[in-house]
Amino acid sequence: MAGQHLLVPRLEGVSREQFMQHYYPQRKPLVLEGIDLGPCTSKWTVDYLSQVGGNKEVKIHVAAVAQMDFISKNFVYRTLPFDQLVQRAAEKKHKEFFISEDEKYYLRSLGEDPRKVMDNFLIQVTGKKRVVLFSPRDAQYLYLKGTKSEVLNIDNPDLAKYPLFSKARRYECSLEAGDVLFIPALWFHNVISEEFGVGVNIFWKHLPSECYDKTDTYGNKDPTAASRAAQILDRALKTLAELPEEYRDFYARRMVVHIQDKAYSKNFE
Repeated sequence: MAGQHLLVPRLEGVSREQFMQHYYPQRKPLVLEGIDLGPCTSKWTVDYLSQVGGNKEVKIHVAAVAQMDFISKNFVYRTLPFDQLVQRAAEKKHKEFFISEDEKYYLRSLGEDPRKVMDNFLIQVTGKKRVVLFSPRDAQYLYLKGTKSEVLNIDNPDLAKYPLFSKARRYECSLEAGDVLFIPALWFHNVISEEFGVGVNIFWKHLPSECYDKTDTYGNKDPTAASRAAQILDRALKTLAELPEEYRDFYARRMVVHIQDKAYSKNFE
């Protein structure tokens, strides 16, 4: 059975109060249109960014293909002055390059805070992106390695290798300049830039502050209760390893059923 392909809803003219009261509690992606982002949508041209950003050196990802794989790491880290990066990234073909004239550049952030478990507004200031998202409820179909999926080609996945991926419900949207995408915490997302552009992420904590590690300023870590549960599970699995294989297999399967029965949301399906 192929997974569902769903369009992320788009709404125009949503006020802050409407968003917080009606849409935020639903915990689903949403594209907000018509929000006044100020002059940046027209002002942030290639020349303007080059001039304002100056020649400060930045570390970038460079890949021969558009689809960067953060598991096998099909990219190299290189350093460029910011103004040169902007000029190169806007080119179709590169006269100067590290790998090939078709290489792609990605500057993840000007800061060192790639937040993982926080709510997020992805603001598309300039350019276009295609974003595909998957619900955390479909995590068991995504072949996760840490927080990332091993399925790289989501448009044409290798179902012989990843058969369960076909069950994952796919939410998709296109972002143009001025669009704002709400990405709830825990949602997996794949972003494809269709042309040179600038996106700005705004993160905030969804849960009460006491649910997070107090030393984790930016929300990179899992909530403390989730971290403790993972540690307890690791200890349980190590304890099971003391049993012969037949017994270990039986009790591990019983644990999985117990978790499904007790821990999953009642409306999981």
